[in-house]
Amino acid sequence: MVRNILITLLLFVSVTLNAQKTQYHDAAQLNVIGKAIPTSRSFTRIDTAAYRFNDAVIEEFACHSTGLAVLFATDSPFIKAKWLTSGKNASENMTAIAQKGLDLYIRQNGEWVFAGVGRPQMDQGPDYASHKSTIVKSMAPGRKECLLYLPLYDRLDSLFIGIAEDSYIEPLENPFRHRIVIKGSSVTHGLAASRPGMSYAARFGRDNGFYCFNLGFSGMSKLQKEYAEYLADIEADAFIFDAFSNPSAEIIHERFDAFVDIIRAAHPEVPLIFMQTERRESRNFDTWREDFEARKQAAAEEEIKERMKTDKHIYFLPSDDFLGDEHIATSDGSHPTDLGFTYMLESISPKILKILRKYGIK
Repeated sequence: MVRNILITLLLFVSVTLNAQKTQYHDAAQLNVIGKAIPTSRSFTRIDTAAYRFNDAVIEEFACHSTGLAVLFATDSPFIKAKWLTSGKNASENMTAIAQKGLDLYIRQNGEWVFAGVGRPQMDQGPDYASHKSTIVKSMAPGRKECLLYLPLYDRLDSLFIGIAEDSYIEPLENPFRHRIVIKGSSVTHGLAASRPGMSYAARFGRDNGFYCFNLGFSGMSKLQKEYAEYLADIEADAFIFDAFSNPSAEIIHERFDAFVDIIRAAHPEVPLIFMQTERRESRNFDTWREDFEARKQAAAEEEIKERMKTDKHIYFLPSDDFLGDEHIATSDGSHPTDLGFTYMLESISPKILKILRKYGIK
């Protein structure tokens, strides 16, 4: 008899939760973080009206919501979302969730714990622009402090967060400290991460409580003057660079000093931490790739070490152990997966943290 009553009660609670009406709130009215410099559009990481780039692809990537997140608190038993992206198909190295989806973490005992994903709608034929998803449901009563990462590799035109009609939602103050700019290639962009919050930039910030800005530009990070001028305008405590993945050895030699000069003019004593590009698995049997990558790595090391002779605030991190040694940490021989980023973070985090402590960043 008691068992039957309990079953009936559980069914009643389940039906009640499912029957709760959803009220949607504009995420732009909450706390959107991750922009190194404010933008006029809510979910764009760089304002291309203020900063122009001499390439249409770079202009497009600047408008991605890469690295942006929404901070909010709610007592709702569920969290849903409706959002609009571009209509582009998923990229070859990405999950649809990473490219167009959402990634939710809820703070528990001081730690950001994964809570659920916003799955993009992929059954609309050629138009994958309009999405609606339940991110998490059946949560226990009480206040939840939420960190919702936005799409890694697409623009986000609008986002509305759904909660129970009788619940509240409010902006959450940014708990992340200092300002760490991470500039780089598709590796920084997070091209083979499984979810938006799994890029190494997001994980480094979340793990250490740092406010990190993801300025990864897939395939387009070649020490351009326009990037340096943008970085010079950012108020930053430190810069981390994945600067040598895309340019050839010749471009590195040609542009490196001028690139650093522009940043140094604005930030004379801010630490500039340059990572060597990873040893790509794609060069294992490709002799042309082996030569190209080896020359590129040699050029990067040569330029950095020469600059370090006159600049005591520049640092260089070798990349020998970025991908482990099992040959299983990339999606395609170049782009680290979540496992690859784990290996990478195990290598770079202690070294970067040691450098940052010298500047009172901890």
